[in-house]
Amino acid sequence: MGEIHVAIIMDGNGRWASARGHARFFGHVRGAQRVREVIDSSCELGLGALTLYAFSTENWKRPISEQTALWKILRRYLRREVADLEKRNVRLRVVGDVARLPGEVQEAIAAAESRLARNTGLQLTLALSYGARDEIVRAARAFARDCVEGRCSPDSLSEEGLSGLLDTAFLGRLSDVDLVIRTSGENRLSNFLLWQLAYAEIEFIDKPWPEFGREDLVRALERFSGRERRFGAVVGALSSIEMPSEVGK
Repeated sequence: MGEIHVAIIMDGNGRWASARGHARFFGHVRGAQRVREVIDSSCELGLGALTLYAFSTENWKRPISEQTALWKILRRYLRREVADLEKRNVRLRVVGDVARLPGEVQEAIAAAESRLARNTGLQLTLALSYGARDEIVRAARAFARDCVEGRCSPDSLSEEGLSGLLDTAFLGRLSDVDLVIRTSGENRLSNFLLWQLAYAEIEFIDKPWPEFGREDLVRALERFSGRERRFGAVVGALSSIEMPSEVGK
């Protein structure tokens, strides 16, 4: 399964907490616990890449108090989990408008990315202050600058070339998402990896993120393994992706 890239829109933390009479902050704390379980499961299942949508460009509209709580949880998570991620050979990268994040958050991200930079196992990506339209616009601007400075011409732009300018270019052949999962019962992509999701299989799951666990991930992968992904080709022309023995039992 090392060739599979799973992306997850982790939705429903606040609503889960509010439905139980708790502050939204409590939902984010419980959601962070689920992140660890899903990362551990992804390592055990042999996924090649896992991308988690943690904070969108639109989430900057949320109350400052909630944002502050989220950054506190993130810093604590990175500090506490980096050693375990290192043991599991996980490589971490963060995509999005990172410069917009609080300074202490940027420092925590940089420290974790540096410590895990040589790892060769699961390629873990956190999307923070991220929006797919913003990502594509930034890529287009980078290409336009290259054209103005004479390094290329407009006609030279290809899909592969644009992919190489996107935030996920470091993933190489894994940059395209195979399976995207959204929790909480919402049936939309919310400006997440729009280019990379072009041929992704989509799973909308009713459970809020604080209730999503290993069994839910395995079931989603089982359904994924039963789908025939033709990418525009005829039936049977493409071989299926090999799944681990545990998935599909």
